[in-house]
This record gives sequence, C-alpha cells and structure tokens, in this order.
Amino acid sequence: MMFVALQHITRWRLLVYPATLSLCAGAFYLEISRRIPFFSMATQEDKLFDSIVDEVTAQPASSSQTASDTTKRKEEDAEQKQGNTASKESAAHNSAMEQLLEKSPEPLQLGDVVRGTVIGIAPNTVYLDLGVFGTGIVIGREAKDGMSSKKLAIGDIVNATVIDPETDDGYIELSIREASYDKAWNDLEEKAKNKETIKTKILDANKGGLIVEVNGISGFLPVSQLSSEHYPRVEDGDKTKILEMLKQLVGRELTVVILDANRDEEKLIVSEKAAGSEKEREALATLKVGDVVDGEVSGVVKFGAFVKFFPPTTEGAQNKGPCLEGLVHISELAWQLIDDPRDIVKTGDTVKAKVIGIDDTRISLSMKALARDPWETVTERYKVGDIVEGKVDKINHFGAFVYLDNDIHGLAHVSEFRELYPGKKFEEMIGVGNTYKWKILSIEPKSHRMGLLLQTKDVLEKAEKERSVKDTKEKSTK
Repeated sequence: MMFVALQHITRWRLLVYPATLSLCAGAFYLEISRRIPFFSMATQEDKLFDSIVDEVTAQPASSSQTASDTTKRKEEDAEQKQGNTASKESAAHNSAMEQLLEKSPEPLQLGDVVRGTVIGIAPNTVYLDLGVFGTGIVIGREAKDGMSSKKLAIGDIVNATVIDPETDDGYIELSIREASYDKAWNDLEEKAKNKETIKTKILDANKGGLIVEVNGISGFLPVSQLSSEHYPRVEDGDKTKILEMLKQLVGRELTVVILDANRDEEKLIVSEKAAGSEKEREALATLKVGDVVDGEVSGVVKFGAFVKFFPPTTEGAQNKGPCLEGLVHISELAWQLIDDPRDIVKTGDTVKAKVIGIDDTRISLSMKALARDPWETVTERYKVGDIVEGKVDKINHFGAFVYLDNDIHGLAHVSEFRELYPGKKFEEMIGVGNTYKWKILSIEPKSHRMGLLLQTKDVLEKAEKERSVKDTKEKSTK
C-alpha cells in the first residue's frame, strides 16, 4: 500500500513541490529501510522502487518546459479524444450501412415473380410500381391477365414475372400473362381437388363437345358430360345436326366441375353433368322403383325416348326440385313391336311413365307398364289351329313378324316354312306390308309369343280337300 501511495504522490505532486518531494522521498526511503529490512534485497519490487526514487530525485524541469509538456499532453489527449469520437462515428456509420444493406432485397433475376401497382397505361404498354426495385414495364400481349376478365386499371395490384431484369431504358420488363398462367393452374388444381362448381364460358363447339375457358386456360367439355338439359337429342344421330345443336351453346355460361386439370399436359376437362350430380342424387334418393311420374319427351333416338320429370313427393305432388331424366327403351314404349320410336312418341309430348329401374344415376322408365297387357286376353280371341289374316311387319334371316291386330303379333319361323315349302324363300312368296293367311301353331301369353305358318291358296285348297276326305270317312264309319 505504501508503494502505491508513493507512486501516486510522485506522479501528481512532482511539478508542484519538487524540492519538498525530494526530501520526503529520501526520508520515506530511510524510514522504509529501517522498518522493512527485506526491501534492501535485490528483488523485482526493490528495482521498481529504486527507479521511482531516481525519477523523483532527478533534476526538476523548468516551469516553462513543464507547462509546454502539459499543453502538448492536453493537445494529444484532445486529438486522441477526437480520434476516438471520429472512430465511433465511423463505426456507427458503417454499422448503419451494414444494417441497410442487410435489409435491402436481392436484385431481381429472370423468372422472379413480383407484385406491383399499375401506375400507367398506354397503348400496348403497362407501367408498374415495384417499390424498392424500381419501375416495371409490360409490353403487348404480356399484359393479359388470365385470372381476371376485366381490363387493367390504374391502382390495380397484379403479379408479374421478370423477363428482363434491366432494359436499355432502365425498366424491368415483366409479363403479367406468365405469372397469371401459374396462378391460374394453381387455382384450377385446387378447384378440381375440392370438386368446386364454377362458371365457364363456351368459346366454340366441335362434333365431340364444347371448347371452354376457365382462368384464361382453354378446356374441353365432352358431349357425354353435358347435362340432360343441354344434351343434343338428335333423332337420326346425324353428327352434323349434333354439331348444329352444340353451336347454339357458344357464348353461353354453364356451371361445371373440373374433372381433370393436368398442368404438364395442359389438359383441362370439365363436366356439366357432374356439377348437378349432387343435387340429382338428393332427388334420386326420393325416387323408388314403382313410382309413376309425369314428364315431357326431351328427345327421341333409335333405341327409345328420353323423358324429363320431377320426382314425386311422398304426398304424390310433383317436387319442383332438380329435374331428372330417364330413358324409355324402345321395348318399353308399347306392347306391340316397334321399329321406330317416332311412331309412338315425339319430342315435346307429355307422357306418363313408371319407374322400373334405378342404376346409380340412370333411370329406366316404362310407358307400356301403365297400359293393359293385351296378351292377357289373347286366348279369348285366338286359338291354336285357327286360320287368320295377318300383315307382314318385317322379314329377317330367321322368319317373318306378322301382326294379327294392333297389339298381337306372331312369328312365322323359317324352319316350318321350309318344311312346308321346300326350296322356296320367304322373299319369293311374301312381301313386307302385305296381308296373308296364317295358321296359328302355338300361343304363349306369358312370353308374348305366337307361332304362325303361311297358308297359300294351294295349301289351303289341299287342306280343304284333306278335310273333306276326312269328314267323308268319318260319316261312312258312322
């Protein structure tokens, strides 16, 4: 502690009291030597203490020299302080710059997607404010935004893809269309996943279906995926007529569901039928086999007639919910044989039908099920062995179909014909639309079958002779 005290006294009092300090130092040294003898040892502490005493007892500098040194030291201290202050200011400035650089975004690269605000619109050119990046420019067709049907306006916020980070004029060239393309497919895939119903505009038609557009992406709506309301019911199946009916839908908006959205193949398939399937299933849940419905013939084809109807409620009243459609097969139109369904019904006819089958969303109807079966009383009018008149309806490779009246028909099989008329052909002896004599060979009411055999004049005369001979023999026997 004494050593430390001496050090402080020597440093701060040397300039003020040099002579006094010299005497005090000498006395202090003698006192220390007397009281602490081991200080006389050649230790590191002794040497340090000796150097301090030498400094104190040395010849003192003049007052002017001391003042000069003091002034110089103050200047040096001031310069050091200024240097420290400048260093701190420089360090702070550098730190602020570093923070600013850290916060600054990376320069835009080709293919980057940025968000900007429309600040200017000129013919074939759109200008966007990109904030810290500068000003973007969109030229020509690249300004089309497929996700929006409306035109761009000042203040609109849009996404755009960088196609040139810096033009010769200092702009960032952008494409709204390219950024919109990716966004559009993302939206389509999400809608397809969620089976979301959407509106789509019909752009064109071909024989296979309709060309549509969703989010600026072209898609296809197959004919088979049209709802019953828009399905082209062409009576003769003429493809040209089908195309004409499909073209009537061009320009209209339909509600559809996306069936397939394949970005890689750029394939978009939609369905109008599936869009209403959920409501139709709810309506189908109220329908059961045996129900009788009133409907309107929506189309007639070679294999039958389509009928639109509302499912009946439990009280019997018509439900004005989703409209359903069923098929009346040609065999269910009427009890008689039918070559052309148009002979029985026409489009627009109001009919009553019975539900005879429900398979998923397919509904089978029958009109003849609501009419009395004429075969139930056939044996009251016709007997096996009777010779009756009948009109030839058609001829095929296994025989001829013959109508005895409007409801009852029979088949003249080729095997019986050949047996009775060996070497002859149907076409040589009968013609479609002509009336001939027929013999009833069999009657099967449950299966609606009747066997017939052609009776020519010669056969009838021969049969008459045989019958006469038989009658004569029976009389002679009696």
